Formats: sequence, structure tokens, C-alpha cells
Amino acid sequence: MPNPPDVVLWSIPAFALLTVLEMISYRLHPDDRAAGYESRDTATSIGMGLGSLVFDLLWKIPIVAVYTAVHELTPARIPVLWWTLPLILLAQDFLYYWAHRGHHAVRVLWACHVVHHSSRKFNLTTALRQPWTGLTVWPFYLPLIACGVHPAALAFCAAVNLVYQFWVHTERVGRLPRPFEYVLNTPSHHRVHHASQGGYLDRDFGGVLILWDRLFGSFAPETEPCVFGLTKNIDTYNPLRVATHEYAAIARDLRAAHTWRERAGRVFRGPGWQPPGPRAAGRTGAVATTGGAR
Repeated sequence: MPNPPDVVLWSIPAFALLTVLEMISYRLHPDDRAAGYESRDTATSIGMGLGSLVFDLLWKIPIVAVYTAVHELTPARIPVLWWTLPLILLAQDFLYYWAHRGHHAVRVLWACHVVHHSSRKFNLTTALRQPWTGLTVWPFYLPLIACGVHPAALAFCAAVNLVYQFWVHTERVGRLPRPFEYVLNTPSHHRVHHASQGGYLDRDFGGVLILWDRLFGSFAPETEPCVFGLTKNIDTYNPLRVATHEYAAIARDLRAAHTWRERAGRVFRGPGWQPPGPRAAGRTGAVATTGGAR
């Protein structure tokens, strides 16, 4: 396995430059229809990004251990060659789609991913607002390791996917020519994904390709201005609260639950799930705490 480059590290100067240019563009050409920048929100997004770098280093220890063990046990081997790397990238993007969709469908997974949706702004610093509990993603990629993909190759492909998604977090780019919009995840598609309107919830999960959404019925075009954030927003810029607020809400709901079935639903059903029956109307849950937003 060749030693792959650290594409995230190499991309940091470009991230910084593009962010500064976007900030300048809002200064020179304000747009009342765009969410733009707000200093406290920007500081929180950057703080969440820096914190995720630290916590990701901790999570890598058990993840790498599991991936390495599975890779050693499987007899399959997929070499990293000029023609296999694009196929690995394609497979990783496919599994990313399902990981992303799963983190919107299961509340305990949403508790991790909600961090990324917690800003009411949508700009390039929103891409940096990453969770500190990323230990929930690795199981989705086990099939690739079991098929013989080296863990380092998977890490490289995941980094490429992450770097690609930086530029789609902007309102300064409108719709691209139709062939690009049909195939790729674009700012237009990703604005829909971050919007809190009902018709936009749980849509456009793709990382690099939007084709998975078109294929599996989760695609929605941008037809009206997007309102960003959660369906019930959290009024805090405290990074620790941003990182943990949904876990705290789950804990409150578990304490208030009356049956084990309800407790299981509070953890493993969707973010807005409510137990059936008259008690549901007066209970707190994802809708009452974080809004069950996607």
C-alpha cells in the first residue's frame, strides 16, 4: 500500500483563502437573501472544526485497530492502482451516502451529525462545523475493508470526499450547468440538504455524487429559498453544548420514558419520533428539544 498524501492537510491553505474571499464578497456585494456571516457563529464553526481534529485522533485508535484486524482476516486484496483507485472512490462515496442517510434516520446517530446542521448560516465555515463524536461512522465502511481495501486507501478516499464537500457549503454559487447538477453534489443540492423546510428535510445526502439520491429516491431540487438550521434551533454558541445537546436531550427522554419499547424508540427511531398514544402530546423529544431537524 503506497503512503497516501494527507489531502486534508494540504487543502487547509485553500480552505482559508476561499473563506476569506467569500467573506470579502459579502462585504463588497451584500445579499439580503443570503444568510452570510456572523462573527459568533463563525467562531463556533471554526472551534467545532478544531475540536473535531483532536477528537478524531482519539477515535482513530479503536477504528484503525478494528479495520486492521478485519483486513488481516479477509483473504481478499484490492491493490491501489491507477484503475482501482477510482473504483474505490466510487464505492466509498456510495457507502458515504448510506452512512449520511443513516445518521439522519436513527436518533442516536443524528445526535452526532446534528452538530453539522446546527448553524443558521450557510457559508464555507459551516463545512468546518464537525462533530466531536465521529465514532458512529466507521461501521458503514466495514464492507470495503472486508472486500480487501486497505484501511489507508479508505482513509485517503474519505479525505478526498471530505475535501470535495467543502466548496458546496456556500450561497455565493448558483446553479451550475445541467450536466454537473445532474451528476455531482453542488452548492444548490447541498443548500437543500441543510435547509429546515419540511419539503427539504432528509434530502440530497450525496457526498461527491448526487446520483445516489436520484437512484434511491432522496433527491430534491432547490425550488425555493432555503431556511438553514434546525426545525427548532438551539440558541447557543458554546461549542460543548453544540457538540452534546442532542445526547443530553436523549438522556432526558430516556429518564421520562415509561417502557423499554419507548426507551428503544427514543434512541433508535427517527429524530422526531414520538410514542403512540395520548401521552405523546405532552412529552419532550427530538421535536421539542432539537426539533428533530435534518
